[in-house]
Amino acid sequence: MTARRTPQLIALTAAGALALSACGGGTLGGGDDDAAAEGPIKIGLLVPQSGVYKSLGDDMKAGFELYLEEHDDTLGGAEIEVILADEGETADSGKAAADKLVKQDEVTVVTGVVSSAVINGVVDLFETNKIPLVGSNASPTTLTDATYVWRTSYVNDEPGKALGAYVAENVDGSVYFLAADYQAGLDEVTGFKSTFEPAGGETADEVYTPFPGTTNFQPFLANAKSSGAEALFSFYAGGAAVEFVKQYDQFGLKGEVDHYSAGFLTEGGVLDGQGASAEGTFTAMNYNYDLDNEINAAFVEAYEAKTDRLPTTYAMASYDAAKVLDLAIEASGGVADGDAINTALGEIEEIESPRGTWTWSDIGTPVQQWYLREVQEVDGTLQNVVIQELGEL
Repeated sequence: MTARRTPQLIALTAAGALALSACGGGTLGGGDDDAAAEGPIKIGLLVPQSGVYKSLGDDMKAGFELYLEEHDDTLGGAEIEVILADEGETADSGKAAADKLVKQDEVTVVTGVVSSAVINGVVDLFETNKIPLVGSNASPTTLTDATYVWRTSYVNDEPGKALGAYVAENVDGSVYFLAADYQAGLDEVTGFKSTFEPAGGETADEVYTPFPGTTNFQPFLANAKSSGAEALFSFYAGGAAVEFVKQYDQFGLKGEVDHYSAGFLTEGGVLDGQGASAEGTFTAMNYNYDLDNEINAAFVEAYEAKTDRLPTTYAMASYDAAKVLDLAIEASGGVADGDAINTALGEIEEIESPRGTWTWSDIGTPVQQWYLREVQEVDGTLQNVVIQELGEL
């Protein structure tokens, strides 16, 4: 691991502020005359605005915007210009959007990125151009030695890893695995099995569905049903998660085979689309709107006021991405200097967040608590409800 990943125990305070508008900045809230003369710091916001993951992109955009709105449209006291780019749903569309941000728009920093395929495809772009990427979702397990890539979300295998031992200890029988056939799905199942098998868990079968083309899951669910498994572990998100959960119910598995998943399965707007089919589904996630701390209470209230919906892990991680950039830009002098901002990111000791306090790991991802959730009806609506802590990863 490179030296920049080692915290230097420098306490950074959020005296500066930050904010975002869809494609422009606010007034200068601080910084020196040189920073003002240079003009705004350009930040690329690379999130899906089309395709299967658009709902995730909308949450990430809203979370970043909210932090900026709360901080007078500045980051670290510097004026910010935010350039929104559509990641789309493929590695090619995401890479093209990232190339434009770096080479044509000449941004200083980029944040966002939903897809693991996209982030794998753009690592060299950011490393070569020495531009920090503060990712707020995708984080494949293979991304372990980048100098300019940070994530405020998780490593892809962590939701499964957090859940595996719990399922092994609480399911009396074998578990069937169904996941989308791309990097995140492979990572999630591998993470789950890394704690499931040492805890005595038994695998019935492990199957991957073509991505993104699979919309009919019934042949796969038929095999799961006939396998005799007592539980099923899945990985789906976005539109695919809606179809998978509805078909899980329609095919008669709900109530017969316990359903466990990474939290993306029932996160955010997809839960509305799944409706009653999702009730009783168990997931592991690093955040939930009902966590009991003051920062989260304020975040939930502000996010609901802005969007008329509860915040998701995608929104929270994007909100935190804005916060770490706020701290790093302030510490680096409020100028458009990617190297200085990158160094300052590595010197942040800890981050106070709606999820609770977290720190950087040695690969630039959060060390954080994980939670077991169940979809329950609360006051007439279906919501993810925290059942217990699963431990820190």
